[in-house]
Amino acid sequence: MLEQKQASNSDIRTSHTLGDDSVSDVQSVPRRPDGKNWDPSAPELYLNREITWLNFNRRVLAEAQDPRTKLLERVKFVAIVCSNLDEFFMKRIGGLKQQIGAGLTDLSVDGRNPQQQIEACHHIIRDIEEEKNQLFMHLTELLQENGIELLEWPQFSAEEQVYLRDYFYANIFPLVTPQGIDPAHPFPFISNLSLNLLVTLRHPGEEQPALARVKVPVGPDVPRFLRIPGTYRFARLEDVMSQNLDLLFPKMEVLDSAMFRVTRNAVTELDEEQADDLLEMIETELRYRRFAAIVRLQVSPQMNKNNRGMLAAELGLDEESDVFEVKGMMGKSDLMEVAMLDLPQLRDPAHHPVDHPRLQEKSNFFHNLRRNGPILIYHPFESFSSSVERFLLEASNDPKVRAIKMTLYRTSKDSKVIHSLVNAALNGKQVAVVVELKARFDEAANIRWANRLEEAGIHVTYGVVGFKTHSKTILVVRKDYDGIRRYAHIGTGNYHGGTARLYTDLGYFTCDAQIGQDLTEFFNYLSTGFTPKRQYKKLVVAPSDMKRKIISKINREIEFQKSGEPGHIRLKMNALEDSDITRALYKAGMAGVKVELIVRDTCRLRPGIADLSDTITVISIVGRFLEHARVYYFRNGGTPEIFLGSADIMTRNLESRVEVLVPIEDPILQRDLGKLLDIQLADRRSTWDMKPDGTYVQRQPSNPAEEKGCQERVIEIAEKRESALGKFKRVKSKAKSKKVYWSSY
Repeated sequence: MLEQKQASNSDIRTSHTLGDDSVSDVQSVPRRPDGKNWDPSAPELYLNREITWLNFNRRVLAEAQDPRTKLLERVKFVAIVCSNLDEFFMKRIGGLKQQIGAGLTDLSVDGRNPQQQIEACHHIIRDIEEEKNQLFMHLTELLQENGIELLEWPQFSAEEQVYLRDYFYANIFPLVTPQGIDPAHPFPFISNLSLNLLVTLRHPGEEQPALARVKVPVGPDVPRFLRIPGTYRFARLEDVMSQNLDLLFPKMEVLDSAMFRVTRNAVTELDEEQADDLLEMIETELRYRRFAAIVRLQVSPQMNKNNRGMLAAELGLDEESDVFEVKGMMGKSDLMEVAMLDLPQLRDPAHHPVDHPRLQEKSNFFHNLRRNGPILIYHPFESFSSSVERFLLEASNDPKVRAIKMTLYRTSKDSKVIHSLVNAALNGKQVAVVVELKARFDEAANIRWANRLEEAGIHVTYGVVGFKTHSKTILVVRKDYDGIRRYAHIGTGNYHGGTARLYTDLGYFTCDAQIGQDLTEFFNYLSTGFTPKRQYKKLVVAPSDMKRKIISKINREIEFQKSGEPGHIRLKMNALEDSDITRALYKAGMAGVKVELIVRDTCRLRPGIADLSDTITVISIVGRFLEHARVYYFRNGGTPEIFLGSADIMTRNLESRVEVLVPIEDPILQRDLGKLLDIQLADRRSTWDMKPDGTYVQRQPSNPAEEKGCQERVIEIAEKRESALGKFKRVKSKAKSKKVYWSSY
């Protein structure tokens, strides 16, 4: 097989701007009013949430455009962008359309009403789609040069066409049910994100054509791409179906067929305060979502105008704004099937998480924490299985463990976490789990898990009315030799074995007595909903006091700066959306505080504006793993405060979700976190710098040593730590083995 050919598109790392007051891709830098100080509340200082999120998807698409990225990884990034845009329509466009339907005209903090936001988003999305379609054509050529052929029907030999027809008839045909569209047959229900053929037919001897809808049954057991045996030649299922419609419509003349696809609104939340049964309410929401209003219609270019207009009318859409023409393959998120082909030379090197140095020993987890202090885990570089899953497994079997309490937002299909909780209950331990039923797109799975846990005798609650429980916390109560002791895990990511291999997240294990006491209060609040403003000594909890405390810590850095002591703030998160904290950061910038922001996607703040934010930098990192950890650092006059947890700087996280930040007080672990942030801030391969006008420009390596991105650097360090520990073990130097930290490299 040929080596991956280098693409010729040399402009892959140019900046992209998304954030004009109208629909332009260019937004000018605001100017300070003559003779006046900046007003940190001025709308022009704030970028739009939706548009900056779309900007993030341009950066993801740039990974697919970059010839330095392995070919199948490039295909993967195209699939991710498509999946992200689907979700964007379901959640964000759906929500904006609901606001319009409700007659809301409130302006966002950046000064746009809902209709203006939709128009700006549509304009940008059409540009992204055009760019993505051109890239897909280029990637198809590169795939073909590497022996992977995504072909149209005429490109197959007669023998191959016979094979595909026979395969369709034997394996797909029984699953398909054509639906007529005429006065005797009402317009059929079109399921969300399904692929459909709109077929124009004619009965023998009749002049008037008829219409039918045929759903393409892609699913867990039906692949989108059909493979010719012994080759890497693939046909798309809808292409095979469209070329063999005579099997579905015998003795009828097929005049033409064209693809279409719909996206439905996923924002269907009911008023839980009026619900007698939250579980029943969520099940009702899921039924509503299935039939929710359609927010986008995608059609193939060959669909005739009359049929296109008919579809838009039947689906209640504006043909000018809500209909998107898709050239080539529709629903490119299914390209993940191609991206997962077992061709190592076209993919990133396989990554295998290492065990944390402290957890390579098979000693008791709880003894380890009690004797040697807290442990910081960095996924996916360090194993989720040998840390979080082991923690719960040992707790479920340990005869000294009396109780386990946990929050569960998302988990995997075959979850070892669930197995351990059930096992703990069967072993007679008190187990209480707070299951978040409103975790978007995981509601049905969480209902199933809640039912299974209850069947095992576990005390299941659904959190506090009106708030999503987004925190990632485990509390284990154990009867140690000296009395009751509490052991805890607090993390930034879900208790999900699958995403722990794909997302970068941090987890913190501790038996700190005060953190244990705080978590006891926290779980009592979650299980009852009573006394929300509890007194937490170390934990920072939303919605009770997290926002206030973050702003207070920003203001403290301002006071240090004014007194001559350098102020320094480092924040790493997925999104910076909350206007109050953005305003506080602007004030820090005006005071000269050094502010370093690592923000994955949405960012309202404009860095680098003279006399406002010229001491503030914003970077975004896009790599093989999804950046997902949240870290909050405040210099605090030379006595640093560092927190990690599940909360982003978004209004919904700070005011409408139950979140937890935990302080990292151990000096060595503080240095470790500082080292990891240093690596990301110094990266010149995966990092994009944000400019004052909202554009992002990807950094360029200046020497071979900088060709490796921050994630690859951390993989190397993790492997070095493991290797070093192995050497220490061979010389039986336990003292040295304890010094194998991130900050040592």
